Amino acid sequence: MSLLNMPLIIQDTAAIEGDMGMLWMLISGILVFLMQAGFTLVESGMTRSKNVVNIAMKNLLDIAVGSLVFWFIGYSLMYGESASGWIGWSGLMFNQGPADLFFQTVFCATAATIVSGAIAGRTKYSTYIIFSVVLTAFIYPIAGGWEWNGGWLNDTDGIMPAEFIDFAGSSVVHAVGGWAALIAAALVGPRIGKYIDGKAVDIPGHNKLLATLGVFILWFGWFGFNGGSQLAWGGDDATGASMVVLVTNLAASAGALGALFLSWFKYKKPNLDMTLNGALAGLVSITAGCGNMTEGGAIIAGFIGGIIVVFSMDFVEKKLKIDDAVGAFSVHGVAGAWGTLVIGLWGVDGDAGIGLFNGGGSAQFVAQLIGTLAYAIWAVATSFIFLFILKKTLGLRVSEKVEIEGLDLSEHGALAYPGKRQREIEE
Repeated sequence: MSLLNMPLIIQDTAAIEGDMGMLWMLISGILVFLMQAGFTLVESGMTRSKNVVNIAMKNLLDIAVGSLVFWFIGYSLMYGESASGWIGWSGLMFNQGPADLFFQTVFCATAATIVSGAIAGRTKYSTYIIFSVVLTAFIYPIAGGWEWNGGWLNDTDGIMPAEFIDFAGSSVVHAVGGWAALIAAALVGPRIGKYIDGKAVDIPGHNKLLATLGVFILWFGWFGFNGGSQLAWGGDDATGASMVVLVTNLAASAGALGALFLSWFKYKKPNLDMTLNGALAGLVSITAGCGNMTEGGAIIAGFIGGIIVVFSMDFVEKKLKIDDAVGAFSVHGVAGAWGTLVIGLWGVDGDAGIGLFNGGGSAQFVAQLIGTLAYAIWAVATSFIFLFILKKTLGLRVSEKVEIEGLDLSEHGALAYPGKRQREIEE
């Protein structure tokens, strides 16, 4: 082979890898899009049958509204030019390519739909629409730019002792959505009958099979969520993305087992709901560090995430007395914070340890702690402001009559299980 042809071969290889990277992002984005179906099934299966249509409508709304709003303004706030590192802006309808815009759009919709399950069964649909617009246009995009657009969390010349790491969004996506879910659930109040004489009453979901199927779909879609965040394919990127998918699966498996073992010990029987949420917690726990974790580190992170979610759900329900209908805050908020912090404990950068426990010192842990707190404060403050305004103006909650009857009939004029089947399920 002539040396004169070498530049052409290198150019051809780069072009092929560029095309493959775009294809990988598109396929991954399509997998993440499918996660909306998973969220719909989990949320509806873990709640009452009389609100299934309402939940389906909210999840459909999140992707439809989120896609348009993020395209129009959100992407620019997230990835536009930013001199300060706090807020980007490059004009309306700005994007850096259709593949990237689509991939980032489905991430945005995921953050929004986390709120849906926490406030299921008692929230006005019209008010939810407004908050979904606010979250996808403003709250999530600005927060995302802090990390993924070279924002202030990566400025080591400022307050950051090291660059903050959140590979696929334990904090950027999940904790932001989780904290917003907690504030929403607190402001809208508990479902009727959830607390009697100050004690929490279990309100079981109507279809655990739907919830289980939903978790499998989310687990499947998460391979695109994390793997696609490599944002490239070919050579080292192909190896990196494959490793990301591997540790994602390991952490999810460990999370399911962690929640299973603890709930079995705690409740004397293996608990399906806790095991399902444990798998999701394991996935959230590895999302930030999936590019900076060994297989063993991922298993430990996921296993602890599954244990944490059991304790957190119990604490939120019984101590805080906040009715989070599906455990959204515990799965996404608490496990999201854990997944972000664990990088500073035993994360790696190639073959080098960057955590407290593997020779990396404290710098990375401090950076992870700053980022975790920043996302929590931002999500809590902005969600509270907007939701409090909505509560005092349009109202967050449906009437007692509507809630008892079910939001499906009152809000949408339809039933998920019409006729005799509906009556049998309700009885």
